Amino acid sequence: MKSKDSTILLPAVQFAEHGGWVVDRQFFDIMGSSYLLAHGLGESVADAKSQFEVENEGEYNIYVRTRNWTAFWSDKQTPGRFELFIDGNSVGQFGEGDASWHWQKGIKVYLDRGEHSIVAHDLTGFDGRFDAVLLTQSDTTPKSDVEEYRRLRKRLLGLPSTPKRAGSFDFVVVGGGVAGMCAAIAAARTGSRVALVQDREVLGGNNSSEIRVGLGGRLNIGLYPSLGYLLNEFAPVTKGNARTADVYEDDKKLSAILAERRITLFLGYRVTAVSKKENRIVAVVATDVVNLNQIRISARLFADCTGDAILGVLSGAEWHMGREAKSEYSEPSAPEQSDSMTMGASLQWYCLEDDKSRPFPDIDWGLKIDEQSVQVVRRGQWYWEVGMRDDQIADAERIRDYGMYVAYSNWNYLKNHYSQKQNYENSYLGWVSHVAGKRESRRLIGQKVLTELDLKGNIIYPDGSASTSWYIDQHYPDPENSRLFPGQEYLSCGHLDPMGFYPIPYRCFCSKDIENMFMAGRNISVSHIALGTVRVMRTTAMMGEVVGMAATICRRKRCTPYGVYTDHLDTLKAMMRRGVGRTDVPYMQVYTLIDTTAARSEEC
Repeated sequence: MKSKDSTILLPAVQFAEHGGWVVDRQFFDIMGSSYLLAHGLGESVADAKSQFEVENEGEYNIYVRTRNWTAFWSDKQTPGRFELFIDGNSVGQFGEGDASWHWQKGIKVYLDRGEHSIVAHDLTGFDGRFDAVLLTQSDTTPKSDVEEYRRLRKRLLGLPSTPKRAGSFDFVVVGGGVAGMCAAIAAARTGSRVALVQDREVLGGNNSSEIRVGLGGRLNIGLYPSLGYLLNEFAPVTKGNARTADVYEDDKKLSAILAERRITLFLGYRVTAVSKKENRIVAVVATDVVNLNQIRISARLFADCTGDAILGVLSGAEWHMGREAKSEYSEPSAPEQSDSMTMGASLQWYCLEDDKSRPFPDIDWGLKIDEQSVQVVRRGQWYWEVGMRDDQIADAERIRDYGMYVAYSNWNYLKNHYSQKQNYENSYLGWVSHVAGKRESRRLIGQKVLTELDLKGNIIYPDGSASTSWYIDQHYPDPENSRLFPGQEYLSCGHLDPMGFYPIPYRCFCSKDIENMFMAGRNISVSHIALGTVRVMRTTAMMGEVVGMAATICRRKRCTPYGVYTDHLDTLKAMMRRGVGRTDVPYMQVYTLIDTTAARSEEC
């Protein structure tokens, strides 16, 4: 890792040993990379270590790409500090300075030719982070601009200019949540060759052990009661949000995909570019979020199951984010003026009990909690919800960080200042998610936009497919929490509008702009209000099942996704009546069937 101008770049995620640091992949598109995060819940994590070669001996300036994650809310010394050592000698403390990602300068060092060691030592356990270390004989400070950094990285690491061809398929599914998994399996079981691309190392999306949201909604209902047996094959058998990792059965999900011989799984790849011919996608370019190598995957058909509509946006499809004005779709519950408010992201957490006292650092950089505002709980549930007034894409890292910030702040008060703190003497943080559980961001516009009028009028369309069962569940900032923390609220409340089972029009899964692209998941073609019912995971899984079957019809009939509606709807209906899931396995999906209360309970 050396260039002609004696500059060496060491990406953090490529360190030989990560120690206790975790790889954070969530913000690859926005800040330019994956990075290492010292997510120690207040206890310093084990060192990250590596080696590097120096060819030109001499003095080297040290720069670390990092950021001060608490600077948005506190002027106290940041807890995100860490120290860097080269050959056992400190070259400075990092993690301070600007709130944005930047190059922080360290101590100049003299390096002989040959191999050297580098160690990142966490100082606090409170989410220090770094993306890369730059060692250079140049006295010019590198630029913080993301595109400049990408160009520098490509040059210094010698990354190939042309993506490696990874194959041609009938159907490429982007996104490995339950919607994407069901789309891939349904297509494979009906004869299609499928590529499933997932930018994380686990499958299941919000229902994975990274985020830990339980499955909501009902399966096997409505016009096509065979839809849903597929999810039952790999879904967890235990209910609950914010539970221990084993509850979410990540291995079961992975095994379900690996068992399908027609599916090729690309784990750890983020789709970063699209090749198009007119209004059709012909291939996607996916980047390995750790080693940064790129692959090209070709197909006739594609599905955006990413939640954030990544594929659709890269393809130039029309999308929307926020609340539409009442005049847009004549929705009675819509605001008079459109705005950017969305449902927020949840950062869940829980505490565990020890048989001895467990201290927690008495932090001075957190939110100012008192006896009136403290949340006397042992589990941060779905209603610990942040970012409703922010941009769920551009501000995603700050939203996630604020979720951690308030969790630490509240826990600090319970442990160190609460009048009944003896009740928490032996309690300790067992888990705080560092991956945001999003409810809403971008929605792609399809051949049909589902609206409140459709749902409340129970307007049944000829292409009705998978049925939603959740009430129209809108989340808003909790009024009392907003009063106590104006502009910094972190609790939500749900507003439920009852409705019966409703078959979602198949056209909501077909892009109006990209001829060969489906959508399944929370990014389908619905209004903000209609999203309140379709977004829960058992419903999105059935969407994926329908899309997978429709993809096979497209392959067999050589038609477009919309062409299934215009010319082959009866064929799709017959497939939906059969479903693709097995009925010879135990049926376990009988918990959390429908939320009728929006109760804010620790035991949800």
